[in-house]
Amino acid sequence: MTDRANRPLILASGSPRRRELLAKMGYTFEICAPDVDEHVTGHARDIVYTLAQRKAHAAAEHVARGVIVASDTLVSLDGVPLGKPADAAEAHRMLAALSGREHEVFTGVCVLDAETGESETRSVRTGVTFREIAPEEIDAYITTGEPMDKAGAYAIQGGAGAFVSALDGELENVIGFPVVEVREMLSHFGL
Repeated sequence: MTDRANRPLILASGSPRRRELLAKMGYTFEICAPDVDEHVTGHARDIVYTLAQRKAHAAAEHVARGVIVASDTLVSLDGVPLGKPADAAEAHRMLAALSGREHEVFTGVCVLDAETGESETRSVRTGVTFREIAPEEIDAYITTGEPMDKAGAYAIQGGAGAFVSALDGELENVIGFPVVEVREMLSHFGL
């Protein structure tokens, strides 16, 4: 029988935000962020669920032992997933569409025991409402470069925090790592 408590924790993500949140949770972990095919269609909730599983299983191919946690986040407006913008013009279109409206942020999390294959996957939703954002505010925000590698073209923990007028759910989920659910899942796996 494997000693569940002494298995390494592996974060299957290159995201600095996920590394920071997992460290703030008090965990010591290794990083293994393999490339995966991220082309999935459907509802954002289902896409992040699938991609979290895909990332966890890809990481498991590189480690013989350990508990892997993988995650993926998407913004959804009117049921349409918004990934990372390709350029400044697309970032502007996304932010203008989110202005004055509520949207959803979905994060999928998969925890996988690399040795046994046991896994658990969840999708977590947070509703985010933006106040009306002036076009010049959008342009100024895009100039910072911050929106370019973020789902929905914004970082709630950064400059876009000033756009938020209401939040329905966990802030960390919008950042990309729902810490309440992650802690529950890791606890189930003996960590």
